[in-house]
Amino acid sequence: SSHLGDCPICFLPLSIDQNQSKLKSCCSEAICKGCSQAHCLHQLQQRQYPTCPFCRHPVPKSQEEANKNMMKRAVANDPAALSGMGRLYCNEGEYETAFDYLTKAAALGDMDAHYNLSRLYQEGQGVEKDEEKELYHLEEAAIA
Repeated sequence: SSHLGDCPICFLPLSIDQNQSKLKSCCSEAICKGCSQAHCLHQLQQRQYPTCPFCRHPVPKSQEEANKNMMKRAVANDPAALSGMGRLYCNEGEYETAFDYLTKAAALGDMDAHYNLSRLYQEGQGVEKDEEKELYHLEEAAIA
């Protein structure tokens, strides 16, 4: 098993390259690229409406709908969704909001959230630069 866990469908370790897996907004599960592609191919062959390969929830029709699904998961305190929302806000430059989401996810033990918090403390984005807190979150990420 990798530090990212295993694919919940094939149970193979998820690749360290996060482009080789997809986080589904409906269930906050990371699915490996192979299972995701096999599921898409099967649905095309069967002429079925696209669904999530894990929970079978219909695939969002727009990015707005995907963000809405992710927000529902975040409200339910799903660590992967909270961390995902934190990354989304970081990419948009809203570091204070990102910090809030990442802090909640880190409190729930999310490794990616700890790592991203360390980057915020290192760069001083949304928070004051703090080497001690940066190292703390890096250590927590390594342990998680």
